[in-house]
Amino acid sequence: MDLILWRHAEAEDPQPGTSDLERALTGKGQKQARRMGQWLGSQLPDSCKVLVSPAIRTLQTAEALGRKYRIHNDLAPGADPVDILKAANWPGNKDSVLVVGHQPTLGQVAALLMTGDDMDWEMRKASAWWFCQRDAGDPASLYLKAVMAADLVMK
Repeated sequence: MDLILWRHAEAEDPQPGTSDLERALTGKGQKQARRMGQWLGSQLPDSCKVLVSPAIRTLQTAEALGRKYRIHNDLAPGADPVDILKAANWPGNKDSVLVVGHQPTLGQVAALLMTGDDMDWEMRKASAWWFCQRDAGDPASLYLKAVMAADLVMK
């Protein structure tokens, strides 16, 4: 199974009277999402499932990919890393899964996958981390295939 974690692009600062879920991407964030969406679109298999947090900024990030996606409430800000893995059906899913979500949860998922421990790892805005596990029953078959940041993707 392939699991790709994509952190949402740069979003507006919280505003009084609006919920965290209502924060939209900035102009820079829209450009970041487009660049990373183009790169991911060229790399992902057609069968890849896309799961997205219900936050506006993650929906806007996912829309830059130009594929169908499913909103998954268990991916909202503050989600538990184990819930992210359950939503993706890791490592038993036969398809690749792209999760569009938030920090610190995505960094925690990455740390859990790579080390087996609860740690806070930083993921840059609009970056994607691509994990592969060739044998669902063998944690030793896990490897990190790619880490890509939006500012490294060709414009």
